[in-house]
Amino acid sequence: MKTPDLVELAARNLRESILRNSLTTLGIAVGVASLVAMLSLGIGLQEMAGRRLAGSGLFDTIFVTSRQDFRGFDRDEDRMAKPEEFRALDDNARQEMRNLPGVVETFPEIRLMTEVRYEGKMNFAFVAALPPSARYNEAFEDMRGQFFSSPTAQEAILATEFARELTPDPDSLLGKEVIVRYAERQPLAGGGAASSGDDDAGESFGFSVVRREQPLKIVGLIEREPYSGLRTVSRGRIFIPTAFAESLNVLQFSDLRGATRDNPARTYISLVVRVDSPSRVESVQNAIKKMGFRTFSVLDATKSLRRFFAIFDLFLGIFGSLALAVASLGIVNTLVMAILERRREIGILKALGASDGDVKTLFFVEAGVMGAFGGALGVVLGWAIGRLINWGANVYLARQQLPPEQIWSVPWWLVLAALAFAVLVSLISGLYPAARAARLDPVQALRYE
Repeated sequence: MKTPDLVELAARNLRESILRNSLTTLGIAVGVASLVAMLSLGIGLQEMAGRRLAGSGLFDTIFVTSRQDFRGFDRDEDRMAKPEEFRALDDNARQEMRNLPGVVETFPEIRLMTEVRYEGKMNFAFVAALPPSARYNEAFEDMRGQFFSSPTAQEAILATEFARELTPDPDSLLGKEVIVRYAERQPLAGGGAASSGDDDAGESFGFSVVRREQPLKIVGLIEREPYSGLRTVSRGRIFIPTAFAESLNVLQFSDLRGATRDNPARTYISLVVRVDSPSRVESVQNAIKKMGFRTFSVLDATKSLRRFFAIFDLFLGIFGSLALAVASLGIVNTLVMAILERRREIGILKALGASDGDVKTLFFVEAGVMGAFGGALGVVLGWAIGRLINWGANVYLARQQLPPEQIWSVPWWLVLAALAFAVLVSLISGLYPAARAARLDPVQALRYE
């Protein structure tokens, strides 16, 4: 029997019992809809978490520290390493990291405790430095005022919480000045001799500390802390440009550690390396480790998060598939009933020369058509259910005075997978009815009334 004839015959049979076949198709649609709705929510939540991490500016960032500074804290490899294996996190190391393929920028983490003066009142706050690229951090999306006008601008962005400590009206601070007091590191005149390795000259190495005051123009106010608070070292309440912070030559913790060493070169307590793509993080991280430094990236911390979402999606898919499994029983029932009603027709087909394979194919086509229509309708229903849940969630968030979120997503691969799964389940459900129809004896079938 030719394929067009099989399709025409299957379509006619489906039209003759349109109510029963429609209900069976609707059952498949409900099963596919539950599958699509659950998976779309799981995918949406995963994408929302990804957007949050990407917006925090941490996905493409590597934090580098010296093994020497943190020796003996928690890693056996650092405790067991020889002193000559340690390398200083200095300007040379910073330049080497900057030259690695894929590295966009390398800057030090600068943070200082300072005394802040505004209109005669004294406050204490941590000042943290931010590079120009930080303007794309999600913390600055709802900033009042503007970002730094240049990398060396003598400007500051205040956390709104801290601004309220200065004045009851934080917005009134925009355009005004605060004065910060800090400790400046000034090398002694004989410090350079220590680098020659002369022990006597090295005794003269050191630096003096001078108190300085720096006026800063307030240009912006932010509600949230940049980098979501994960960078505990750089957390602050006042933010200034990194290049400007470096020019202040502020005394850092690494300077106190360096004062006891033979090498007078200035080192960093930690460096931040930003790459052009999250896919580059692992390769750059491995290259930095080979230089002899410790690294940390958010990708390390998100491995467990990705594992959680994979298991979460798996369970959602399993629960969503249960409804489709129940619907498949409806296909079996519908086709078995069709065999009983069409035994005489099947006998005539076989008497006219139709093979067992033709009869099987006929029932497979009917099951496949119901699966295809049910899958298409189910995708539409699942899309509508997910959209409705997303709308309801945003209504709830609005009542809680929270910004809207996209917690639902139907990617194209989910649509194709749902359609293919519906057709596959339908064909599997048609195995038994098709085999039963193929085994019918044509003589007995023709005698059936």
